[in-house]
Amino acid sequence: MASQQDPAVREDGFADRGREVTRHQSFLDASFAFTLTVLVIAGAEVPDSIPKLEFALKSVPTFAASFLMVIVFWSGHEIWTRRYGLDDRRSRQLGLLLIFLVLVYVYPLKMLFGALFAWLSNGFLPARFVIESVGQLRAVYYAYALAFGTLGGVMALLYRNAWEQRERLALSAFEQRATRREILRWSLLPAFSGLSLLLAWTMPESPNGWQAGLPGLVYFALHGCTRWLQHVSARDRLAEAAPRQS
Repeated sequence: MASQQDPAVREDGFADRGREVTRHQSFLDASFAFTLTVLVIAGAEVPDSIPKLEFALKSVPTFAASFLMVIVFWSGHEIWTRRYGLDDRRSRQLGLLLIFLVLVYVYPLKMLFGALFAWLSNGFLPARFVIESVGQLRAVYYAYALAFGTLGGVMALLYRNAWEQRERLALSAFEQRATRREILRWSLLPAFSGLSLLLAWTMPESPNGWQAGLPGLVYFALHGCTRWLQHVSARDRLAEAAPRQS
């Protein structure tokens, strides 16, 4: 049940403070939409033959992975906006930095995922970016860690900004606990990215299979940690709602 100062409560237990769409939010949404347009499977060229169509369709996994990456951060920012509704200068600066990084990294990420799926499929899935040496493999890990880590860091700073304004926003006890967990959850992205970068840097010149894949496998551990934090938040939300229902 919503309080008088918070007109509505979302399913995640946060008051819906960001229902009014600002010009800044509209610009960010349009920028994310533009980013997705450059990920289309055929690129800038429309297939005009069956072989070109087949080549484009084989790019679907690369498109899907890149699309998911962009959506993760778009959704993360959208949830943050609905929870806090902040439109101060720091929030706008961080939002613009987020979309700047997405636009910078969109092509490198598409190339990296293309190379990954080409490697996993033993060349069946096409890639315009081919890894030919251990040095190039390190560069791939460096680029992904830099992109993923900086984007996660910006999201952590957005939640940190909301935490610093918790009194003005009149965050409930549950919202304050959840906000702290979100700061931790998004901070894990640059932390694990740094670990991946370190593992890539220390990779031997003639790595075996697991050594070559270890810098990428650490992100699966990241997924487990973030899922656990989400489970803790959901459990906390249920505990918060139980007294109201009784």
